[in-house]
Amino acid sequence: MGDSLAWITQDSGEVLFGAAIAAALFAALWLVKRAVLRLLPAELGGGPSVLRAMAARTLTLFLIAVALDGATHAVAPSGPLLRLVDNLFTIALAVQGALWLRELVLGLVRRRADANPEDARAVGSAIGVITVLVNVVVWLLAAILILDNLGVNVTALVAGLGVGGIAIGLAAQGIFSDLFAALAILFDRPFRVGDVISYGTSTGTVEHIGLKTTRIRSLSGEQLVMANTKLLDQQVANLRRIEERRVVLNFGIVYQTPPDVLDALPGHLQAIVAAQSDCRFDRAAFTGFGPSSLDFELMFFVTVPDVDVMLAARQAVGFAMVRRFAELGVAFAYPTQTSFTAAPGGQLIDPTQITERPR
Repeated sequence: MGDSLAWITQDSGEVLFGAAIAAALFAALWLVKRAVLRLLPAELGGGPSVLRAMAARTLTLFLIAVALDGATHAVAPSGPLLRLVDNLFTIALAVQGALWLRELVLGLVRRRADANPEDARAVGSAIGVITVLVNVVVWLLAAILILDNLGVNVTALVAGLGVGGIAIGLAAQGIFSDLFAALAILFDRPFRVGDVISYGTSTGTVEHIGLKTTRIRSLSGEQLVMANTKLLDQQVANLRRIEERRVVLNFGIVYQTPPDVLDALPGHLQAIVAAQSDCRFDRAAFTGFGPSSLDFELMFFVTVPDVDVMLAARQAVGFAMVRRFAELGVAFAYPTQTSFTAAPGGQLIDPTQITERPR
């Protein structure tokens, strides 16, 4: 400390030069911060500006530490004073870095959340949990960095934190699994509140996405509660995002149908589908020889995703097929069996011609 006082009293000109440099650097950095806050809008790209938030969280203490550190490179202060400035810069840099990292992560999360306001309650809960986790991580890193630069042996501390973290993770792995699954649902958006989803053998409307479970109102009325991890482990079909619905009608006609009528049948089916609104014909084709029918398949798309529109279109096409087939004289097939009577030699016998054997 005596060396520092001696340098200040004996080299006053150099001290004033260093102070002027520090003041100039601080003023320049402060003006840059004000310019960034003035030029960057509060909202950017449909969400809060992350860069502006980071600039707003820049501490004056950090600007002072940067200015003093810059000034010490221009002048030659004594050893103790130089170490003091270096330690101040290290502490300020660690604290400022933690604040910047926190604002960056939370700002990106908030932008993602603001893009989907429908799940505001669940997203708010998720942001609260993420904030706690981010605060713990960034301030632990800042504390370790500060202690390490101050000469403290942090190896044992880091090892202890690692062992403790593993123990906590193993003890609460189920909770953390559901938590991260909830975050995946909220930010990856495979579905959201109000969507109709199908998974396993269940179908229902998503009512709430929580941090551990998702609640779904099934078609039969009851509420299903699924753990987020188990839900994401399955194949989930989001029925709300259907753009168009495919309808497949399989039917059979009798073997007695004339060949020319069979040839014209796909064209009649295409005309039936084309006559319906919101329907797009795909194909109509013969698929095989059934036990008691000539089998056909009609496929078309309903271009409106509403399930009620699809059901109405399928009904309209089916009824139109019945009417058109009646006009063409085409009969729908149904399971039948025909029995033939034969003589011992294999010749077919007409049962109506058999007379009763005389007694």
